[in-house]
Amino acid sequence: MKTVNFPEFVWIWNQRLGQGTPAHHLRMARWLAARWHAHDPGLLLMAFRSSGKSTTVGLFCAWVLALNPDLRIMVLAADFALAKKMVRNVKRIIERHPLTSGLKPGRRDQWAADQFTVNRPGELRDPSMVAKGIGANITGSRAEIVICDDVEVPNTCDSAPKRADLRERLAEIEYVMVPGGTQLYVGTPHSYYTIYADRPRLESGEAAPFLDGFRRLEIPLLDAKGGSAWPERFPPERIGALRKRSGPNKFDSQMMLRPVNIADGRLDPDRLRLYEGDLSYAEGNGVPLLTLGGRRMVSASCWWDPAYGAPGKGDSSVVAAVFTDDQGEYWLHGIRYVTHDLAVTGIDEATQLCRQVAAFASELHLPAIHLETNGLGRFLPGLLRRELAVSGIACAVIEANSHRAKDQRIVDAFDAVLAAGALHAHRSVWSTPFIGEMREWQPGGKCRDDGLDAVAGCLLGQPVRLARPFGGAAPRPNWRPGGGIVAHSDFSL
Repeated sequence: MKTVNFPEFVWIWNQRLGQGTPAHHLRMARWLAARWHAHDPGLLLMAFRSSGKSTTVGLFCAWVLALNPDLRIMVLAADFALAKKMVRNVKRIIERHPLTSGLKPGRRDQWAADQFTVNRPGELRDPSMVAKGIGANITGSRAEIVICDDVEVPNTCDSAPKRADLRERLAEIEYVMVPGGTQLYVGTPHSYYTIYADRPRLESGEAAPFLDGFRRLEIPLLDAKGGSAWPERFPPERIGALRKRSGPNKFDSQMMLRPVNIADGRLDPDRLRLYEGDLSYAEGNGVPLLTLGGRRMVSASCWWDPAYGAPGKGDSSVVAAVFTDDQGEYWLHGIRYVTHDLAVTGIDEATQLCRQVAAFASELHLPAIHLETNGLGRFLPGLLRRELAVSGIACAVIEANSHRAKDQRIVDAFDAVLAAGALHAHRSVWSTPFIGEMREWQPGGKCRDDGLDAVAGCLLGQPVRLARPFGGAAPRPNWRPGGGIVAHSDFSL
């Protein structure tokens, strides 16, 4: 082939089709050409939906094969049909582009719908280009270029197990790539926990983004000034209609490339106000004082939603504590997913859980624990009181019975405080499943919500003022001013 750079290759193709070349297509082409010549091993191309990114990448495949017919390209997609679509597109380009006419082989068996082999000098086992679904077995295959075209779609990322499975399958690419090869990801984010994120999701255990170190090109539909990246195809009136029809979350995700949940979730953890300070307890002139971040705490609420399931299975047993300051703001200072150790003998599971909850109450100077007694929780109050007394912790146990549906309790508890920006959360909360629960939660959905239920109980429940010793323990100094006032809640206590 006569040597031309990739932007020229794209322009020639579009001229042959009688169409222009949009500015953002030239931007993609220049970037892909520069990264190819620089031999970058990892690339990520994100552009808004219907931007023509897959078409541009198909042209890129034809261009590199024209430069080096011995190259082998594997296309991975969320399903086989989508991967095969790109292979068919590249075949069409090779057949019709004036600079690739000599690549089409003479034998029909080398020109299949899902794979093909161009005329090349080398005798290689693998085809020039092959299509695979993300669930296919790729063991034994080899390629210089692996293109991951829309491997992240709702069906592969709408739950934590699916996201883990997707990452595990994508990790197999390392065994397909030859030394010096290139991975090219093409797509848009479909989840806050997207593989395309540029920052690690600490709450999911990530220490680095999945595509850490990859060179990135991001082309959202609207630039910083609100201008359209493709005004001929997406004028302002069409953008407005698209935003209204798809909803803000889907528009932000698919058109603006912002990692959010496409489903219209009710709880947004980005509205939590992160802080890192610790509780500070002091006494002055015999008056106890509990502060957090320089603010005086005036009340506290602790809620335990118990469960006896084996660790990692079934419902989680969660205890949470929320403090209220003298300005009426809320501080989620602690949340723990307590589990029992199956290897421990001589101490039953319920006692193990109660001891952890008692330690939690002692650590945070809590005056009372609301214990949800729906279901299995009705057996625990006496056991928890015993463990508190044995440990010398002056803390009441309040049996609570919730009447309303869990979804409604969660909405009622979180909506107002999140909208007002009045809920602070300690950094340690981000190392628990709670943040993930917030992002994934949908009313009526099947996502985990045990942590949400515990914090909702804290926000809706009311603190208890202790005026006498409990269980023979010395009374805990009352750091709460105006002790004795108890408000009503939506729970039966």
